[in-house]
Formats: sequence, C-alpha cells, structure tokens
Amino acid sequence: MKRARFSGLLILVLFFLFGCQLSGQATPTATGGDASPTARPTAVPGVFSSPENGISLRYPRGWTLQDGEDEQNLAVFLSPDRTLYVYLYTFPAYDDSLEEAAKRIAQEAFTGLKDITYLTDEKITLEDGREAWQTLVTASTEDGRELKIHLLTLVHGARQFLLMSFGSPKSYDYYASDLMSMVATLHAEMPALYDIPREQALVLPGTESTNPRDYDPATTHSSGDKLVFSGLVAFDPQLNLVPDLAESWDVSPDGTVYTFHLRQNARFHDGRPVTAQDVVYSWERAADPATQSDTVLTYLGDIVGVKEKHAGQADHIAGLKVLDEHTLQVTIDAPKPYFLLKLTYPTAFVVDRANVESGSEWYRQPNGTGPYKLVRWERFKVMVYQANEDFYLGAPVIPYIVIQLYSGIPIRLYEAGEVDIASVYSYDIERVSDPSEPLHADLRSGVDLCTSYVVFDVSQPPFDDVKVRQAFAMAVDRQKYIDVVFSGVGLPAKGLYPPALPGYNPNLEGLPYDPQRARQLLAESKYKGPQGLPPIIYTDSGIGNESGSTAAALAQMWEQNLGVTITIENLDPNQFYDLLYQGQHGQIFVQGWCADYPDPENFIDVLFHSGAQQNLGHYSNPELDAILDAARVERDVSRRIELYQQAETMLVQDAPAIFLRHSISYVLVRPHVQGYTLTPIDISFGRYLWLDWSKP
Repeated sequence: MKRARFSGLLILVLFFLFGCQLSGQATPTATGGDASPTARPTAVPGVFSSPENGISLRYPRGWTLQDGEDEQNLAVFLSPDRTLYVYLYTFPAYDDSLEEAAKRIAQEAFTGLKDITYLTDEKITLEDGREAWQTLVTASTEDGRELKIHLLTLVHGARQFLLMSFGSPKSYDYYASDLMSMVATLHAEMPALYDIPREQALVLPGTESTNPRDYDPATTHSSGDKLVFSGLVAFDPQLNLVPDLAESWDVSPDGTVYTFHLRQNARFHDGRPVTAQDVVYSWERAADPATQSDTVLTYLGDIVGVKEKHAGQADHIAGLKVLDEHTLQVTIDAPKPYFLLKLTYPTAFVVDRANVESGSEWYRQPNGTGPYKLVRWERFKVMVYQANEDFYLGAPVIPYIVIQLYSGIPIRLYEAGEVDIASVYSYDIERVSDPSEPLHADLRSGVDLCTSYVVFDVSQPPFDDVKVRQAFAMAVDRQKYIDVVFSGVGLPAKGLYPPALPGYNPNLEGLPYDPQRARQLLAESKYKGPQGLPPIIYTDSGIGNESGSTAAALAQMWEQNLGVTITIENLDPNQFYDLLYQGQHGQIFVQGWCADYPDPENFIDVLFHSGAQQNLGHYSNPELDAILDAARVERDVSRRIELYQQAETMLVQDAPAIFLRHSISYVLVRPHVQGYTLTPIDISFGRYLWLDWSKP
C-alpha cells in the first residue's frame, strides 16, 4: 500500500517561495513571443473537481490552478502574487480516527521544520456538513525563515484528503479569508467510475508493477492477465481442465503427441483470426533467449526442442508442427500426465506478433484473445476492461471490470461501497469472522494451494552443510511466526504440499521446533557452532533499510535460539524476482509458491529438481531427482502419489528450505455479484460472473 509522501515536502517548496527554482514544479514563467504561461489565474471564482477521486472545492478569483505533481497530489492552487501555496492530496485512509489521522499527517508534513507552535488544532464542520480536522501552526526552517502552515484533513470512506496551505505569516494572514473559503467548500462524495455506469461494472481494488516483464505472459511470475490473454486450455471454477482456444485435442497412444484443433471463431481483439502459427510464434518467442523468460522451461520445457531453442542452439522448436491454420501438433519428450495442466500458465498464452513488435510498451495496449479488452490504463489510478463482444466462448455478461489502483485498504473500500470484491487482511479477519459483524454475511474463506518457505542457497556456506540447514529449520517456531506476522491466520507447514493438493500427507512429521536440538545440530556441523559461521545475508523485498515483518521475525528466532546474527538486505520490490533469478541474493530469502495447477509436480519438481528453472537455491540431490523423474512418467495414479510423498519426506529431512505456512484466503463478496467461486488457483473469473442488483 502506498503511503502519503509529505516528509520534507515543505522544505523543498520553500526554495521556490523565496525565489529559487523547485525541480519539477509547473510554474508560470516570463516568456517572449507568443508563448503562454503554464497556468493562468481565473477571472472569476473557479471550481476544481476530480470526480474519479470524489473531491471538489471552489477557489477564489485571481488564484491560479495547476496540475498536481503526482498521482497523490491532485492540484496546486497559487495566490495571485504566488506567495501562498495550497496543495490538495489524496491517499488511502487507515483505521485511525479523524483526529489520529490528522496528527499523523501533521507529524509527517512538519518533518524538517523547527520552532513549531500550534495555534489551532481542532475539529470543524464543512459546508456540506462533514467533519474535518484543521491544524494551524507557525514554524521556521533551519535557516530561520518563518512560515505559517494550515492543514485540513478530511476522511471520506476509504480515502483521506489533505488541503495543505503555507507561506510567510504575512502572506498567510493576507489571504486567510480566501483560504478559509476554500476550506469550507471542500466536498467529498462517492468517486465516479470514469463515465461508466456503476450498474455495468464489477469494481475491484488493485495494485500495479513498474516492471514491464510482469505484464508480458512470457516473462510474468504471476498468474498473468487472464482477462486479456488466453491459451489452448484453462480451468473452470471447479478446477476442471476445459477447452479454451483449442476446442479439442487428440493424444497419441504412447502419450507423446498432442494434436490441438483451434476454434474457427477465435479472434484477437482487433478481429484477426487466431491461427496455429500464432501459437507457434508465442511459444517460440517465450523460448527465445532474447526474451529472457524465467518460466518457459518450467511450463513448456516438456516440448521437444524447447530446451534447445532456449539455449540458442535452434532457430525453431522441433516439437511444434502446423498441420493447417487451425491444427497444431505438439510432441513432448515423454508421456507426462500433467502436460496439459502446464498449458494453463501464462507462458503458454497466445500473443499477437504485430502487437508485441509495435514497441517496448506494447503491453499497455494489448491485442489479446481473452474475454475482456484493456481500454484504459492510467498509471497508479485505474485499469478499465471492456467485455469482448466477439469472444469465442460468448461475450461476458458484465460489460466492464474496473480495477481501482492504490485507492485504499480493500476492506475500507468495500465498506464505502467503492468495490465489489475485497480480500481481507489478517488483522481484520477476527472482526469479519464474528457472526454479529455486518460484513460476516459477505465473507468467503478457503485454504489456498500455497506454501511460503525459506530458501537456503546450498551453494553458499554455511548452508552447504545439511546440519546447519536442519538447525535453522528447528529453530523456527512456525505457529509463533504465524501469530506474530499474520495475526494467527494460516496453517503451520510441516512439508511442501498444502492441504487439498493431491499428494498431501497429513501424517508427515517434518522437522519440529526444538531449539535445544537445533543448537546441538549446529555444534555438530562442520562449522562447530555459531562462532564458526560466515556472515549470513537474508535478501528481502523492500525499500531502504526497513526490515519486513517476516525477515524480522525469522532473524529474531535464529538469534535467540542459535545465537546467529543475520544481516537483512533489501531489493527493489519491482525487481525482486528478476534479481533473484539473476543470482543477486544472499544465502537466505523467502518465497511463496501457489499452485498453477493441482498436481504435486507443480511444487516439488518445479522447485527442487536439480534441473528446475525455479530452483533458486541450487539444491541438487540425485536420489530425489530419480524419484521425481520416475513420477513424471508414472501413469498409475496411486503409484505416482506414493512417489511424490516419498520425495517430500526426503526433501524435508534434507532441509534445502524451511516450510513455514499454508495461507488461507478470506474474501468479501457483495450479494449482487453472482457466480463467484473462491478457488485455490487463480482462474479467468470474469466470464463466469454476472451482476444482479436486485440482491440486497
């Protein structure tokens, strides 16, 4: 969640107030010729309105309105002589009271100032009857310049608004009546949906990445944009494998040749028919070393020739053959029961060559094949999807899906009526689980097919020693970890497989929490105890030096139970997984893995086989590999499950990872959203839903 960014803002603006240039400030400048200033004062009182943020106000005659500096700064108002500045901000509301919110904002806004004297700090009522909090102070900068600053904090639904005014005391007093007229007219209401009728839209909260690779099906590490793109097969809400772009397929008697028959009516969003050659292009592009896909070997590597293409040893994938425009023959290297399941992953989605080659930001205007078209994307604000009326499986019932980006805490957005479906964070689960809570009736919950775990890089000391790995594993109290980090929500993991996954073994003992035995194992290792260990670096996803809650909790347990000091180093969250795959990490990092398809191969083989692309800890165990190789081609279901359970037991004892937690999802769904099923695997849900506004 993006937090307000006020720290030091006033100090920066002061440079402009006293005649210095403020970098990035769009201010009027004296120009010659026919050039115009960047903003003009209004000759009459003006109205600023931001319908998508649900906020408006009136500003006085002679004042100048300028665009805000970023997605949180909505507008800047300048007095006629440009000596008083008024900034309007919006950012997510938290669970504190109006007064608490105002005081938190003031603390952040006044960073870097001194001699702060409070003149007013009180609740007021605006013209529309809403309550707000105003704070008026005098302060000075480090070089002694005096300021008068007014903050007005308004909380409305899931959003907070700040009207921040500042200037010299003389300037502030001169324009005080103008300022108070602006303050009084600040008006908040339900945000508009970008000219989309509310009854035609499913509205969801969301975030976005600044990493383009996250939006390319060939390179994403997430579940992909299944509204826009699609593949040959998919899962339905009951997790049945169903035809998608392929209406049917045939399998050779030996299980190695698949012949897919594409739908005659399948088209890209621009109307061009989807052909077998489009599938070949998409898969060969994913396997091209220039694409740098970290997932292609995992999901398409069973196809003959993919490994060679990825290694730069072949121009084409030998196992792909176009029989005609709508028929594709695929040859795999051995009979593998899970092969079709892998084709549900985004790496196997079909993309349009002309679209991909149109420019580096092609993904912002994707020409997909899925049930929805991406028709609007404003960075950090909104993504709007419109139903694809020509979708080959029939047009979706819901005309629009709107993703509100960074607009607030999901449960607050839900309570404010701004979104239709919202995940519940761990600290709110106790509340919504109470039958007396009004939101309880809308609650859905279920165990995910997910496991979070600590990865040891076994190629780096000290985790090249199995006893060190076992010691670290037995020094972690999983239940305490869940209680501290996730407010008690989740199941302690004894092994890799989550409950409900085929192959899950409820009798698996795992490595128990036993600090005494952990210390003994560390002493028995070749490092002879904590004093013999090299420096240990834990790589985390974060900004600056602040430790994440998981990293802090684990590091504390290892220090308390083993006497080991852990150094935590952060990587940019938007580049975290790319950097991990490039090997830019310490000896320890934490990952979470959720099933792409309900098969144990998608966990233990994908993550811990020595040849696996996702094996970031460089773990290698020939005995384990042999079991996994046998399970890959085993057609007897019972025997196959037995092999995967045997492999999991071996993995737990060898401890290349510490399995921490299986997550549980809690989701709020409005009654008017019909057809919703909480699935443990992400599916293309949009086309299965409809809206019934007659529901209360």
